[in-house]
Amino acid sequence: MISTANQIERSAPAAEFAGQLLFRLWRASHSRTAAALQSIGLTTALFAVLNYLRAHEGAIQLQIGSAMGIDPSTMVSLVDQLERSGLAKRRPHPHDRRAREVRITPKGVRAVERARKLAAQVEDDVLQGLSSAERRRLVALLRKAYASAPPQPLWSSEEGA
Repeated sequence: MISTANQIERSAPAAEFAGQLLFRLWRASHSRTAAALQSIGLTTALFAVLNYLRAHEGAIQLQIGSAMGIDPSTMVSLVDQLERSGLAKRRPHPHDRRAREVRITPKGVRAVERARKLAAQVEDDVLQGLSSAERRRLVALLRKAYASAPPQPLWSSEEGA
């Protein structure tokens, strides 16, 4: 049944619009990724923050939210969840007592590495129709489009993930 739906979608006039295709591809990827991450106790939002922390060790909480487009109250909630799970730790920033530094814990490193593998498996499944070179090109084009896209309001947990 899914392949029939995909055939219909591919021939529909909506398939002419990049936004519609991006939305459908996002849904295919997001729902599978969310299910895979749930198996290890993470949400897509928690994975995104952990993934950022892995690349930016000791980042300031406010800067993490700003860089990721997450509103401050949602960022606090996400870091609270990571702390309760033992995946990250907050501490006062060594040079700015008003700022909170967030560090990924060894348990968090293990979790994000497992999550990356799961996300890569989902991406392989969702993008199986593309060669490796086409996937790299797709990512490059998406980065380029994102870099020039209009600013968006900050994401909050009320929107869902």
